[in-house]
Amino acid sequence: MKGNKMKRIYADVLIIGSGLSGLSTALSLAEKGLKTVVVTKEAIDVSNSANAQGGIATVTDFDVDSFEKHIKDTITAGAGLNNEKAVRFFVENGPDAIKYFEKLGCHFTENEEGKLDLGREGGHSERRVVHAGDITGFELIKVVKKAVLLHSNITVLENHTAIDVITESKFMSSESNKIIGAYVLGKNGEIITITAKTVLLATGGCGKVYLYTSNPDVTTGDGVAIGFRAGVPVVNMEMIQFHPTILYHEKIKSMLISEALRGEGGVLINKRGETFMEKYHPLKSLAPRDIVARAIDHEMKMSGDDCVFLDMTKLDGHFLQQRFPNIFRICMDAGIDMRTMPIPVVPAAHYSCGGLQSEPTGKTIIPGLFVSGEVAHTGLHGANRLASNSLLEAAVMGKYVAKEIVSYIADYTGECPEPPEWNPGDAEDEDEKIIIKQNWDEVRRIMWNYVGIVRSNKRLERAMARLELMKREINEYYWNFKVSRDLLELRNLTLVAELIIRSAMKRKESRGLHFNIDYPETLKEAKDTIVTQAEIF
Repeated sequence: MKGNKMKRIYADVLIIGSGLSGLSTALSLAEKGLKTVVVTKEAIDVSNSANAQGGIATVTDFDVDSFEKHIKDTITAGAGLNNEKAVRFFVENGPDAIKYFEKLGCHFTENEEGKLDLGREGGHSERRVVHAGDITGFELIKVVKKAVLLHSNITVLENHTAIDVITESKFMSSESNKIIGAYVLGKNGEIITITAKTVLLATGGCGKVYLYTSNPDVTTGDGVAIGFRAGVPVVNMEMIQFHPTILYHEKIKSMLISEALRGEGGVLINKRGETFMEKYHPLKSLAPRDIVARAIDHEMKMSGDDCVFLDMTKLDGHFLQQRFPNIFRICMDAGIDMRTMPIPVVPAAHYSCGGLQSEPTGKTIIPGLFVSGEVAHTGLHGANRLASNSLLEAAVMGKYVAKEIVSYIADYTGECPEPPEWNPGDAEDEDEKIIIKQNWDEVRRIMWNYVGIVRSNKRLERAMARLELMKREINEYYWNFKVSRDLLELRNLTLVAELIIRSAMKRKESRGLHFNIDYPETLKEAKDTIVTQAEIF
């Protein structure tokens, strides 16, 4: 059968993903006069960024806080695996990012004195989290989205799914490996060839690789998979952060209970009302996320309980409603009054501290290919992300990735070669979608059971053996049938799962988010885990 109808689009820059880093980069580029196309799998405001509750960690009160304190907290949480130069870059550029978003119209919460109200979260030595109530990400995306949609230099393609980027070397018998565009699956099933001098991968995380996650359904690791297939190595993909407190409820899924609740005095307790975090860390309920998640996991396994509880009942009820209006409302809708009842919580996959190897400004080893946000491994997070440093990274990167792209295009010589149209070969319509659903479920269960909060050599080997069998089936299906969003996501999800497993097998120690019972000690020297294309394909 013939493939779907084709069409072409031309742009200076193609941005894949519509989280905070992608949209803020698009805005900066458009203001420089560059024709920018944004491709996003669902609506423009569906992303991890939009779901972020806590805020942006940055130093604004220099009377009690400092850049050095923030840097130290970040590296301590990251178990020394951070790139200190990158940490300093993001920390020192944080205050300017806050001013930029305020100028765009973002309203951050203020205290009675008219100054920024600063929250405190796990791992922070001072109150430095700038927030907009408990819907900071929503507020940021709202103002950036409005500016993006009004700008004449930006075209947004919603409900479109990227297939792969296109390099000269792959399709044009050229030794040059520079980017010339991408193939995209349109919302009506057409294959679009986008010609572009630069591509930015800003698709967010890979939380859906796990059975339980705080992430929305769009987070299937697309950017990491696409970049890796293009030839960019991944770094520290074994460092998957499990958020300690996701609402445990039979009908409400993926509802994150912000760390800010513990920052304001919330205490973790077991089913019998006993505190337990004092057994695991001096900071108790405010310990870094990896420690809290492992502690909860251990308590649940030891007791056989389905969850633990976050107790907010000792705090003023009016304060809880004012400080956490969204979480309060959702809990009330679930029949949980946090003023008088502890909140049932469990850990779930939340954030990837690893990603495609890049500089803090998003530059990769592939000319014209840039990465931003959770897709990128900049070195900021190390072995464990400090709370609210994710929005910091996204907020800062937009401006500097845009600068890097503008510089690249200014030095670009000649016209961008026109990529060939998508060749569907003999691909047919999908015959049995149950194959995709079965493999999708199996990948996520394998990762949850064998590559979760606590790992072992045997578990990793089992996961890899099962994944190898599935890879062959998925690859065969990909080449024999027309592409669909479900198939593309499964292909990407499986590759990212393999990258996580291979990275975990390489690390012969326990550090930060990676805990292997066969290597419980932490090595003296902190080294990155790097996986290259040659090891997979």
